[in-house]
Amino acid sequence: ALSENIDVTTISTECLSYDSTIDAILSLPSPENSDETVRVTVKRIRRQPKVRVTLQYPPEQNEPDGVIELFAGENLRRAMLTRGVKLNDGLSERFDSGGKGDCGAEGTCATCVVSISKGSELLSPPKTQEQQMIISRKPRWRMACKAVVGWGMQEGDMTIKVNPRQWAE
Repeated sequence: ALSENIDVTTISTECLSYDSTIDAILSLPSPENSDETVRVTVKRIRRQPKVRVTLQYPPEQNEPDGVIELFAGENLRRAMLTRGVKLNDGLSERFDSGGKGDCGAEGTCATCVVSISKGSELLSPPKTQEQQMIISRKPRWRMACKAVVGWGMQEGDMTIKVNPRQWAE
């Protein structure tokens, strides 16, 4: 009686990003000889749209302009902070109390405000609170804590001025 020994290696790619899925597939062991067959079954793979953000800092901050890539659906404030962007403006006064310091993304202090020079259509539409606090006075400003990048799964380029209160008007 002939018996065939089949080695099976499996990986789970469920809920992984596009790049992580590709990395997982590439991590599979290579065939040991040319007689081996490798079968990969992918049920669905979708590339996560990205937004390329050029960051401009106030001249007095002595910080070079930078570029970061964000995934569609990311909160702008959280994404910038996790990538090391110095976001909260030390010159700003809290909208809610007039004091200093941030509110932790509650949308009540406006210390995370950024100015959108290019690509504002890539952000979620502002809601009433943000309209009343910021946009009615500074149409290009957005509260980073209330903005979602890549609105509608869009890709594109944005240019953001960080700490806009520190820029000469």
